[in-house]
Amino acid sequence: MDNTTQLTPHGVAYPGSSVTTAVYYDYYYDDDETILFQQTLRKRLNILSIVIYSIAFVLGVIGNGLVIFITGFRMKKTVNTIWFLNLAIADFTFTFFLPLSIAYLALDFHWPFGEAMCKFNSSLAFVNLYASVYLLMVISIDRCISVLCPVWAQNHRNPRCASFVALGVWILALVLSSPNIHFRKTLQREDGIYCYSNYSHDAQKAKVTHRAMIISRFIFAFVIPFQVILICYGAIVLRLRRDRLARSSKPFKVITAVIVAFFVCWLPYHVFSFLEIQVYKDPTLHLALIIGIPLTSSLAFINSCLNPILYVFMGHDFKERLRRSILSVFENAFAEEESQSTTQTRTKSSVDLDPQGL
Repeated sequence: MDNTTQLTPHGVAYPGSSVTTAVYYDYYYDDDETILFQQTLRKRLNILSIVIYSIAFVLGVIGNGLVIFITGFRMKKTVNTIWFLNLAIADFTFTFFLPLSIAYLALDFHWPFGEAMCKFNSSLAFVNLYASVYLLMVISIDRCISVLCPVWAQNHRNPRCASFVALGVWILALVLSSPNIHFRKTLQREDGIYCYSNYSHDAQKAKVTHRAMIISRFIFAFVIPFQVILICYGAIVLRLRRDRLARSSKPFKVITAVIVAFFVCWLPYHVFSFLEIQVYKDPTLHLALIIGIPLTSSLAFINSCLNPILYVFMGHDFKERLRRSILSVFENAFAEEESQSTTQTRTKSSVDLDPQGL
């Protein structure tokens, strides 16, 4: 077979992830049997991705829609409801537009929706990524302040300040996602129109820019926020042990489960992002990327429909929750700690009350 510069299959496969960049690698040789195997494997993985995306769409729109309805219209506005409302908005917006990605895969990587929608749909996943992780970071800081400085938190922790902080998170998410809007392009080829990231027409410059994008994304979307989260929860645990205070199981477990789920879903995504830039030097990673990228992208997308499920099943006894209405379950998950335990804590001081509401 003649050697040709090819648009690698993983290059245009999965809108919204860091691995959706269309990269023209150096010339490489493949025999017909290997190419046929890779094409068959890719088609099967694409079918799996379509199934997972469809599940994420249905569960994400319904679940996050319920969270938005309940926290936005059925519950009193509190700091907690503002945090979870904004998390739900980020996930709902992303999952609502998943049918565009499903159609892209179903059409075998043909993008018929135009370049503007290519930029919008691909950048939406990064807005969701940054907004979600920084909201989780803010929630962790809020929990930490409530434990370490309960009196200050009681005087200054209010919905108005929380709304401004949430707005700041959204602005930061848009700023950090803006390079993806710039680089995202469409490419007309004989077999269809591709939606991909064009970092430069110069191959060497494209590699450098691609590497810089992945490293910066890993730092700002993973390293920094998770370091802050770990520091906050480390401080919380130390304070609890020092003062011999008991953890309130529901609020602490809910937010911990959300953070762990985010970590588990997005860490493989970042790992394969780094593997992608290594494929420039080691073409043997090509097959690993064909397999890993669809799976890690799908796992990352699934995260957007997990939170409502965690809200329902974390906390009190599962059988008890099944006997409740969906509305009561969500209201109980998001209610402020003070209102949940009023009858049990009327005689406790505010210093004791806040640590109980982790």
